[in-house]
Formats: sequence, C-alpha cells, structure tokens
Amino acid sequence: QVRLVASGGAWVQPGESLRLSCVATVESLDYYAIGWFRQAPGKEREGVACISSNDDHTNAVDAVKGRFTISRDNAKNTTYLHMTSLKPEDTAVYYCAAETYHSCTFIGSKYYYWGQGTAVTVSS
Repeated sequence: QVRLVASGGAWVQPGESLRLSCVATVESLDYYAIGWFRQAPGKEREGVACISSNDDHTNAVDAVKGRFTISRDNAKNTTYLHMTSLKPEDTAVYYCAAETYHSCTFIGSKYYYWGQGTAVTVSS
C-alpha cells in the first residue's frame, strides 16, 4: 500500500518562498511519477508541477513556471515543490499524487495514489 504524506504548508507573505515535501512509503521512488496539484477555495483542482518516473523529466504549468520547481530525493523517498515569489493567487491546499511508471502529467485521473494535502496561504 502506497502512502503519501504532504507537509510544509504555511502562511506566508507575498514574495516569500516555501518548500513543500511529499514523503512516499514506497520501495523505490524513481518508479513513480509524482504530481503536485492544488485546489483553491471555490475552484477546481489544478495541476501545478510534475516529474516523470525513471527519467525525471519535469514540467510546470504556465501560472507557476519560473517560480515553482519540482525535484526529488530518491534516497529519502521525498519529492519537493520549491515555491518562490509567492502570490496571493497561489493560496490553496496542495496535494501530491503518485503513479507507477508514468510520464509527467497534469491530469489528476492518471494518478492512483494521493496525499492528504497541505495548506498554503499567501497574504499580507
């Protein structure tokens, strides 16, 4: 049974940075594609960034490109979402998701395993 635990969410001011972590209880993290998603109040869930299994290809949506970076440490079974220059519109609950042997994708239905979410609030 794969379990994902997301953490690192906090209240920050606009322009500040934050790093989210997603720890996976798996034998080998590089077998999994990982996606970060977010859901703001009253809005639908949207993909933010993702990393492919095996070749670690990454991608981010235009709204966060240049500000958010996804990376992973296979030795720690942990994937990170590094967020810089945060804006109020980045306020949301952030979720990590995993799927075995998959390419980077922002389609939520492609991921079978989901974490519980961690809240990020960007406000002055």
